[in-house]
Amino acid sequence: MIALTLDRIAEITQTAIGGSARPDAVVDGPVVIDSRQAAPGALFVALDGERVDGHDFAESAVAAGAVAVLASRPVSAPHLLAEGGDDGVVAALARLARHVAGELSDVRRGADAAEVVAVTGSSGKTTTKDLIAQVVGGLGPTVAPAGSFNNEIGHPLTVLRADTGTRNLVLEVSARGVGHIAHLCEVAPPRIGVVLNVGSAHMGEFGDRDTIAKAKGELVEALPPGSEGRGSGGVAILNADDPRVNAMASRTRARVVTYGEGEDAQVRATDVVLRDSGAPSFTLHLGGRTAPVRLALVGAHQVHNALAAAAVADELGMGIDAVAAALGAATPVSRWRMEVTEHDGATLVNDAYNANPESMRAALTTLEALARNRRSIAVLAHMAELGDDGGAEHEQIGEVAARTGVSHLIVVGEAAEGIAVGAERAARQGEWRGECIRVADAEAAAAALRERMRTGDVVIVKGSRVAALERVIDLITKGDVQ
Repeated sequence: MIALTLDRIAEITQTAIGGSARPDAVVDGPVVIDSRQAAPGALFVALDGERVDGHDFAESAVAAGAVAVLASRPVSAPHLLAEGGDDGVVAALARLARHVAGELSDVRRGADAAEVVAVTGSSGKTTTKDLIAQVVGGLGPTVAPAGSFNNEIGHPLTVLRADTGTRNLVLEVSARGVGHIAHLCEVAPPRIGVVLNVGSAHMGEFGDRDTIAKAKGELVEALPPGSEGRGSGGVAILNADDPRVNAMASRTRARVVTYGEGEDAQVRATDVVLRDSGAPSFTLHLGGRTAPVRLALVGAHQVHNALAAAAVADELGMGIDAVAAALGAATPVSRWRMEVTEHDGATLVNDAYNANPESMRAALTTLEALARNRRSIAVLAHMAELGDDGGAEHEQIGEVAARTGVSHLIVVGEAAEGIAVGAERAARQGEWRGECIRVADAEAAAAALRERMRTGDVVIVKGSRVAALERVIDLITKGDVQ
């Protein structure tokens, strides 16, 4: 974080200095919510969580070097006191991040100003954010959140990792309701906004896709007015292949750049081929030029992610050859997203971080491409937060799994029953000859998989976060299956 005195932080955050805190003490280290991450110069943010209360660790954080604790009640350590419980602490954190983002992106800093890029969408946010950060990292020091640190706590904490040396701040913004993205964009106002897609994720909370589109479009509405040419003014980077995203062009004052595989897209992919590794190759069209791209990331859906990253990099001044090289060099960063490993002669694809209908279909398409003439096994858990359409969506995924020709379909948990129903319907109709196995949890799934897995097989594991299906891969590779 940029260096600030405690009295200045108190002014920015609307908190009161308390305990033995010195107003002139300087915070120039990390802002953390885990006392184990406290270091000299840090600010420790005490939150009252479901399992532990951060206030109980105030003294240990200060002993580790933290200058003070941002707290909602007095603690026996130097502190800044916020009113309103955890909500007050989170609001204070947001104010501090807004101040820092403003300082870093201030146009008065000229070439030293940080570019703020925000990414949203129903699926693919984290992978695309990671991809953008790797590509534009070649232009200067880049800060991006670890994993899916994309909510009202993780977002400001990521912003506060930036300092005066940061040139690119690549952020992921998520929403569980209308107004959430607008709030995050107030915390760190982006110049460049990327909207990937409008899908079924969180349908149970939003109600319908139009409401999801309304929420996702808050990003483009938050962008500043556009200007002619690259390098200044707001830029909305939109997926031209998604009609609801493409329609967001009418909701922004920013300059619009489209990407996709259609002929009208400004940043475009042609000649897409999925190699034996499951990674795609394609021809990138950018600014009237073309360049070949060979991604290391697995899955046909990575093409769109790569195009979004290319559009951002182009806006920030990278040439097409540098963009193509950086895309080809990019590797998976966040865990449990299309992680490919080999074990006992089998290929294991760990895509267990989360799931929705669109990402499930993409995963099964990737499994089919990877397997080709080999046996394939899918271990699938339920897709959460789909609302009234959940049953039908799960059955459709079961049918998709059957059509890809999996030898074994292991369905994990009662909530995923629809997947089994869909696959078995395909079997009764003569469209599938594989085996469907129902199991209760990740441990039982690992046992069922271990019993059936053979040398040469390709296995994919995917489900919503609550299913914790990464345990299946851990148990298989560590040999802990009973």
